[in-house]
Amino acid sequence: MSKKPVIVFEGIECSGKSHHILYLSKYLKNNKIDFIKIREPGGSTRSEKIRKLILDKNSQFNKSTDLLLYLASRSENIEILKKNYNKKIILIDRFIDSTIAYQHYGLGVNLKLINTINNYLLDNFKIDFTFLNIVNKKNMIKRLNKRKLLNRYDRFNNKFYQKVQNGFLKLARKNKRKYKIINSNLDIKYNQDEIIKTVEKII
Repeated sequence: MSKKPVIVFEGIECSGKSHHILYLSKYLKNNKIDFIKIREPGGSTRSEKIRKLILDKNSQFNKSTDLLLYLASRSENIEILKKNYNKKIILIDRFIDSTIAYQHYGLGVNLKLINTINNYLLDNFKIDFTFLNIVNKKNMIKRLNKRKLLNRYDRFNNKFYQKVQNGFLKLARKNKRKYKIINSNLDIKYNQDEIIKTVEKII
C-alpha cells in the first residue's frame, strides 16, 4: 500500500463520515502530513456547481440523470485526484462505493453501466482504504431531525436508506482487508481513536 494512500469515507446520511474525515484532516494538519480533501459530489469549483444541482430539494431527476450527474461531478475531479496521486494523502468524502450503493442498490441502476463509466473515468486511480460508517435507523432519524436544512438526498424513506446501507456492507464484505466498519452508534471518541490508529498503520 502506498505511503500516500487514497482513503475514502463512506456511509449513509448521518453516519458520521463527514465528521470523521474532518477530524482526520485536523490530525494530519497538526502532524504536518501533506494531504488533500475533497467531497463528492463536489470538490472542484465546477463539481460544486453540479453538487448544487443534484442536491437541490426542488430537483426532480430520473435515476439515470442522477447517475450521470454524479459521474459528471467525478469527472471534474479527476484532474485534481491524478495530480496528487501518490504525492499526497488523498481523503475523499464519498466515492465509487456511494455511486454503487445509492444508484445500484438503492435506485436499481444497472451495475455494469456504473462500473463501465467509473473504470473509464478513473483509469489507474485506485482506492487504498475505506472507512464505512454505519448507523441504525433510530439514530439516523434523530440526527436528521436536528439538521436545519435538508437536501434532496435527506428526504428518502427509511427503506431506501436501509437498502443503501446493506449495499455498502456487501461491498465491504467483498474486500475486508481494505475496509474498516465504523459503528457510529458507539461513542464518537472511541471511533475517532480507532480511525487514527488505523491511519497510522496505513501510512
